[in-house]
Amino acid sequence: MAINVLLADDHKMVREGLKQLLEIDSEIKVVGEAGDGYECLNITNKTKPNIVLLDLNMPNLDGLQVLSIMKQQKMLCKIIVLTIHNEIEYLIKAIDIGCDGYILKDSNFDTLKKAIFSVYAGETYIEPSLMPLLNASLAERDVLKDKVSELTRRELEVLKMIASGAFNKEIASTLNISERTVKNHVSNIFKKIGVSDRTQAAVFAIKNNIISIK
Repeated sequence: MAINVLLADDHKMVREGLKQLLEIDSEIKVVGEAGDGYECLNITNKTKPNIVLLDLNMPNLDGLQVLSIMKQQKMLCKIIVLTIHNEIEYLIKAIDIGCDGYILKDSNFDTLKKAIFSVYAGETYIEPSLMPLLNASLAERDVLKDKVSELTRRELEVLKMIASGAFNKEIASTLNISERTVKNHVSNIFKKIGVSDRTQAAVFAIKNNIISIK
């Protein structure tokens, strides 16, 4: 039985080229094409593909938004992101949302086919050239999570206020503690998260979603 694939890319020529290449293999069948995010969701619901090849740069809803909606709605299809973006931030976001594969458009066709068959078999397939960067980024993120977990509830409260721009006197007043106690908390926070000033502490808090930028 053929693997049913839906192509979602805003460039018709790209879709046509991919369709011709994919259907050379009798085990792959292109069951639909979409030129924007909304169309991708609609056609996915109609055709029930096994795999969606999803571009990130699309009008209306972009690829990450489409991926997020598909996961929220628990669509049964597997999703392989096919993109020009080789920046690790895009890959991390796609993985966090729940993509099953991530391939660059400048990959060779054999890599794409391998990704399709691997993902269809229940595996995750990431562009091989991006794996070293991905592993390094995930390792760094694990270290940051460990640092956050070392902070006490009170230290997290103080860190949030530091990141919001509050000085020790304001923190002391708000939390109803002495400035000396605040200074001790600040010192302990800096040691635990490995920073040397309030600006670095604020950046740490933002990166780890301890506070959000409005």
